[in-house]
Amino acid sequence: MAAPWLFRGPPYICHLTETVNTLTLNWISTGRVHPRRVILYFHGGAYFVGSGAAYRGLLGRVSSMTGLRVCAPDYRLLQDAPFPAAFDDSVLAWDALIAKGYRPQDIILGGDSSGGGLMLALLAFLTQRGDYPLAAFAMSPWVDLTLQGQTLHAKSEVLLPISRIDEVVNRYLKGAVRDDPRASPLFARFDQPPPVLIQVGSGEALRADAERMAGALQGAQLCVWDEVPHVWQMFDGYVPEARNALAEIAEFIQTSFVIDSR
Repeated sequence: MAAPWLFRGPPYICHLTETVNTLTLNWISTGRVHPRRVILYFHGGAYFVGSGAAYRGLLGRVSSMTGLRVCAPDYRLLQDAPFPAAFDDSVLAWDALIAKGYRPQDIILGGDSSGGGLMLALLAFLTQRGDYPLAAFAMSPWVDLTLQGQTLHAKSEVLLPISRIDEVVNRYLKGAVRDDPRASPLFARFDQPPPVLIQVGSGEALRADAERMAGALQGAQLCVWDEVPHVWQMFDGYVPEARNALAEIAEFIQTSFVIDSR
């Protein structure tokens, strides 16, 4: 049996960790990668489960398809520290990359589900202080903790705990207002944001979140995929649409670098 850290076929996934202050950064790459470009990726899990290490399979595929190293922070979960700890960790992760010598225009932001919302909250914050990553992509992002999305309560999903989502919000925010832009980037101000790609399934509970976020960003590329589960990109090798969605992300990233270099 192959070792669990091995990618399906050569080359294998390289997974290194680094601690910045108290934040663990997972550095994930597959094969040869660009030395000065990076993806800063925030994992999903409704703010109470997940880690960068748990995403190394998905992020190894992203690295292989883009030729980029991925930095995935283990931001603090709701049981470890109250809001806005996760957001503060996202800023710390960005600042750590800048301190290493990465330029903003050499950084791609990414995230899925709650991590997609966290990423977009970071993007809003960065644009307001004059930092502009090259581009960003979000898979089925959760961007409205006021829970006003029309599709949120009309859908029942195995992979998304809709029946307990109000409880999750209360535990995460600990009394903070639900439309705080650090928690609900749908209500954030984006100052001249870079190109953003948003992917969501047509039958997802978070489809309305994705659609409204794309509208708020004015120019974001919204791609709605038919009959796929929440964050179906995780199931590459099992769900045919997963590889195609990852290829779409890779093309978006590569095109962003090509346009920036002109």
